[in-house]
Amino acid sequence: MMTASESGVSFEETDTRHDEMHSTIEDWIDELVADVDEAKASQQFQEWLDVQSRFHDYSHRNTLLIKLQCPGATRVAGYNTWRSEFDRHVQEGEQAIWIWAPIITKQCPECENSPSYHEQSGCDYDETPPGEWSKGLVGFKPTAVFDVSQTEGEPLPELETEATGNADDLVPALLDAAATLDVDVRVVDAAEWEHGDAKGVCKHRTLHECQPVVEAKARSNQADLAVTLIHEYAHALLHFDVDLEPERAKREIEAEAVAYIVGRYFDLDTSGSAFYLAAWQDDDPEVIQDRLNRISSTAQEIISAVDED
Repeated sequence: MMTASESGVSFEETDTRHDEMHSTIEDWIDELVADVDEAKASQQFQEWLDVQSRFHDYSHRNTLLIKLQCPGATRVAGYNTWRSEFDRHVQEGEQAIWIWAPIITKQCPECENSPSYHEQSGCDYDETPPGEWSKGLVGFKPTAVFDVSQTEGEPLPELETEATGNADDLVPALLDAAATLDVDVRVVDAAEWEHGDAKGVCKHRTLHECQPVVEAKARSNQADLAVTLIHEYAHALLHFDVDLEPERAKREIEAEAVAYIVGRYFDLDTSGSAFYLAAWQDDDPEVIQDRLNRISSTAQEIISAVDED
C-alpha cells in the first residue's frame, strides 16, 4: 500500500475517511491558491511572462507547418529576432523552418491590392491617392524561422514546475492503478516522443475506441514523471470526450490541482504547480476553489486506486 508520510495524513479506512480527506484537500487547495497568487507576483514569473509576450501566436496553418518540419519545436522566431530580442543566434548549419508571413502594406479601398498590383488590376478607384490609403493584409510570403533548440546564447527564463521527491515506488504503483481507473498507459522513451514539449498526453488510440490512452515522456526525475501521470489520469477521468467546456485553461487548472493534491499526499514536493497554474490561468485563482468538488473527488479516486494496488 502506498501512503503519505511526512504530511502526517493517511486517510485510513474509517467512517470518517471521506470527511477527513475532503477537509484536508480543502486546506491544500487554499494553500495552492495562495501559492499561485504569490507565483504571479514573483520576479521570476514576470521575467518569464515578458519573454513569452515577445513570441508570436501562429495561425493553425503555420503551427502545422512548424510541426511538420520540426516536430519537437517549442519556441520559434526569425533569425534577426533571436539576435535582437533574445540575445541568441542561430547555430551554423541549422535548417530553417518555413512558414507564411503576412504582407501588410497600403491597400486600395476598392480592389484591396497593394499600389503596384492595383495599377495592374484594372481597378478604376481614384478617389484618394495611394499615399493616403490605409494599410491592410494583401498577401503572404514564405518566411524562415528557427526553433530555440537551433540557437545558442543567453538562456530564456524558465519556471521551476518540476515536482521533486522519492517516487521510485509511486511510479510503478501509478502504472498498476491504470487498470483500476480504466486507463491505458504507456511511458515513452524520450527518443521516441512525438509530442513536442508536452510532458504527457491523454488521447484516443483510434477514433472508435472509448478507453483513454495516457502517454508520458520518460525522464530521470521520477517524481515529475509521477505527477505527469497523475495529471493525465485526471484529464482521462474528467475531460475525456467532454466538449461542453472548450477552454483548455480550465481543464489544465483541474488536472494540475489534482496532480498537486495526489502528489502531495504521496509526499512529493509539488509546489511547482503554482507556477504551472500561474502560466495557464487568465482568471482569478479562486476558480480553483469553485471547481473543488470535481478536483477533490478525482484526487480521491486516484489515491484510492493507487493505495489499493
